[in-house]
Amino acid sequence: MNARSAALILSASLFAACGQSTDDAAQGRASAWGAAGAAAGAAVAGPWAASSADCPHAAPQAEDPSAALATLVEGYFEDNLELNPLGATFIGDNRYNDRLANSIGPEHRAAQKALEERYLAAARGIDTAQLNESDLITRQMFIRAREQQLAGMEYPAHLLPISQIFSMPSLMVQLGSGQSVQPFSTVQDYENFLSRIDGFVVYVDQAIANMREGMETGVVQPKPLMEKVLPQLQSQIVDDPAESMFHGPVKNMPESFSEEDRGRLTDAYTTAIRDQLVPAYTRLYEFISKEYLPACRDTFAIADLPDGQAWYAHQVKMHTTTDLSPDEIHRIGLAEVARIREEMDKVREQVGFEGDLAAFFEHLKTDDQFFFGSQEEVIEAYTQIKSKIDATLPAMFSDFPKADYEIRPVEAFRAQSAAGASYRRPSPDGSRPGVFYVNTYNLKGQPRYGVETLSLHEASPGHHFQISIQQELEDLPRFRRFGGYTAYVEGWALYAEYIGKELGLFTDPYQWYGRLNDEQLRAMRLVVDTGLHSKGWTRQQAIDYMLENSSLAATDVESEVERYIAWPGQALAYKVGQLKLTDLRADAETRLGEEFDIRAWHSHVLRDGAMPLDVLAEKNDRWIEAQRQM
Repeated sequence: MNARSAALILSASLFAACGQSTDDAAQGRASAWGAAGAAAGAAVAGPWAASSADCPHAAPQAEDPSAALATLVEGYFEDNLELNPLGATFIGDNRYNDRLANSIGPEHRAAQKALEERYLAAARGIDTAQLNESDLITRQMFIRAREQQLAGMEYPAHLLPISQIFSMPSLMVQLGSGQSVQPFSTVQDYENFLSRIDGFVVYVDQAIANMREGMETGVVQPKPLMEKVLPQLQSQIVDDPAESMFHGPVKNMPESFSEEDRGRLTDAYTTAIRDQLVPAYTRLYEFISKEYLPACRDTFAIADLPDGQAWYAHQVKMHTTTDLSPDEIHRIGLAEVARIREEMDKVREQVGFEGDLAAFFEHLKTDDQFFFGSQEEVIEAYTQIKSKIDATLPAMFSDFPKADYEIRPVEAFRAQSAAGASYRRPSPDGSRPGVFYVNTYNLKGQPRYGVETLSLHEASPGHHFQISIQQELEDLPRFRRFGGYTAYVEGWALYAEYIGKELGLFTDPYQWYGRLNDEQLRAMRLVVDTGLHSKGWTRQQAIDYMLENSSLAATDVESEVERYIAWPGQALAYKVGQLKLTDLRADAETRLGEEFDIRAWHSHVLRDGAMPLDVLAEKNDRWIEAQRQM
């Protein structure tokens, strides 16, 4: 997921995404910075948003601590699915496809807090003496997730429900287009989405109310972000319902439907688009353009909001799963940027370019030989590299996902403001493949030299590989199968790039440069995110820094910087996670020497799913000691 990973990602979380987009969009994920993401976001990345305050499973009766723990964590997951129905849809559980929670409303937020507190108390009360290693990890992760959710509720993210990166209105278009996770195979599927539209209308009106409250309390978005939202909303305001993205399922209605059902559903969708959806998008557009945008702020840092310094510290801790301070992360970033620049200069010398590094950057950004001529060429290039990479993986991996993935262009309605790439997980049973989205809106944003790196990151052995394997681990409780930690998920995707040479890639110096350029992006994020939110950097200062230290297209840089503004702290997780994974591998190689088996190490890292970095480090120590005793 890069900031090209976020489709939401809806919020860091929604889609597990991410990659080069968000993660994005958005792999991927836990409590989100924007409330829009908090609602749907739990879908893929992180603990599920709350559900029923009744918490019927919070006090398991089983005497065995292991059984009690299993009952507890499954109860939490199930309770949350019920009142977080989008989360269920995203994992292929279709029981609640007719619902959309008003997750940014006061009743839902109160229920969430009560649920988190109740389950946290129950988990703390479980005796650890008789728990095995896997159970101890489960309990540790579960408690930490509840604590983190509660800590996040201290900040008013619900007053920032919409940005150019996270938006329930954009997510609804994806769902309602018939090209996403919302199924449209049966008559009941069609009825379900009609009911879900009712919930969306409630959500839109709640979002307007929340943003008005934010205007009164000083919790508002920066103006440039909301300016990017307006065309997203306007694209859904149509005169003819047949021209709406929401009419897609009608155009593609299964031939097996009876004539009566076809006519009835066509009329129902036409009415819903005309009388519910278009008016809802119009109300939101009118409110943002006329009331909200004039009240938005000219500053960019989360620190400029009430209690913003503490809010940013929380975001940093949550996304990196470390105790690193913004200052420490900033220094790490500066050192990494300098190191990678030196590697880039070596490529410049290798290919015989006579100018300096700045001129080399300009050459790579402007020479037509480095760019595709059409969307079709882009998709074909990624299709070809998929076959090449798939053939190399057995040399380094023993575990493989059951589900395959498809390569698709980002949908036109969101392409202008979407990340460069993102990933959407498959259904757990493999019936729906994963999707590697490539943004072809700006062909200069998809250089030929980035193909190998981006494929490694978003697909295999990156996001698709790791996320698919994780959700297939049926011995794990569901909150671990379907949850995630950005530092682990994105760190793994960067690690997947890191091992590209070992997989036989990057033999072309320009492809190797592409890998360095993407690594530089992640290193610059450490500098720019902390610069924006804790050191008083301006938006232009951040843009200039990234242009100076990479060959990223100016449009990509602008999108990246505005993503960091909208999603404080999330972009730090990538490089922090990758550095930890490479350190853990180096430790294992040093301590095991000739006994080190790379395939076994990869299995050890993947087979327990995503976890906080410190928990992974402890597990790595135990694994090394176990290998030494074999």
